[in-house]
Amino acid sequence: MAEEVKAVSEEDAVISLQGVGKRFGERWAVSDFDLRIPRGVTYGLLGPNGAGKTTSLRMIYGLTEPTSGSLRVFGKEVRENVRAVRARLGVTLQENVLIENLDPRENLAVFGRFHLLRGKALRDRIEFMIDFLELRSHADVPVRALSGGYKRRLAIAMSLMNDPELVILDEPTTGLDPAVRLALWERVRELRARGKTVVLTTHYMDEAERLCDRVAIMSEGKCVMEGVPSELITTHLARETIEFDCSVKEEGEFLRPLEDPRARVRVGRRLMLYADDTGVYMDRLHQREGADCRPFIVRPTNLEDLFLSVTGTSLKEVE
Repeated sequence: MAEEVKAVSEEDAVISLQGVGKRFGERWAVSDFDLRIPRGVTYGLLGPNGAGKTTSLRMIYGLTEPTSGSLRVFGKEVRENVRAVRARLGVTLQENVLIENLDPRENLAVFGRFHLLRGKALRDRIEFMIDFLELRSHADVPVRALSGGYKRRLAIAMSLMNDPELVILDEPTTGLDPAVRLALWERVRELRARGKTVVLTTHYMDEAERLCDRVAIMSEGKCVMEGVPSELITTHLARETIEFDCSVKEEGEFLRPLEDPRARVRVGRRLMLYADDTGVYMDRLHQREGADCRPFIVRPTNLEDLFLSVTGTSLKEVE
């Protein structure tokens, strides 16, 4: 997990939202959202589908205008300084936006010209990005012939052509195989090491836990929890988790003679109990069922446990 980040003042925030809301018709996609993100960190926006993550990002990079509240990026009110803000950030959308008939080098050239890069500066930047995202082996292959992993690398490379101070990644690794995910995680770490501020959304809780200095968990358009992942886990759940299958009736009988765990989450028949010491629950299983007791797992509590406890056990869509 990345190092702890201290609270940031309004003056030091790269991104600052105060009471931001966005309404579509009668529905508030984002409501009363307060957020401050300091320079040089990786920050995660987490939540179920429809929680308001992408809408929040679209407001940050000026594609969607807030219905209410104040939203400042680089100290500038976004709605009044859209072009100035966009010139200093890069955005990778959920869906790749690529020119299928061109190869990666040509796609990067087109996008670089959008940012007024020309001549040697453009050529140097293209070659740097090809190496940074490990595209050289496929730099001259038409995009339509590339795998999903190479297309995603190219999409991220294009968003970095202007050497942005702020990088926004909307679900950057969804659908990619583990090897490509790990490669992209390393690129995100390198961006942070270079002093960039990275804001990402993801449904992979292990990705957020490994990459993010801080996270905000959203549900139904509101921020319900914010902080350093490790601190949130120990504060709201516990250090350890024991999980096993049992019915609701069995759960009551199992826990009756014991102190309640600090928290519990049920997903179907799977029960997860959170405690600083799970030994008492292991002993209870062995006492009830002997040497052939039902299988169980004891593990460190993780960000996915916290996510489920806060948002519920289903990644529901908002109508």
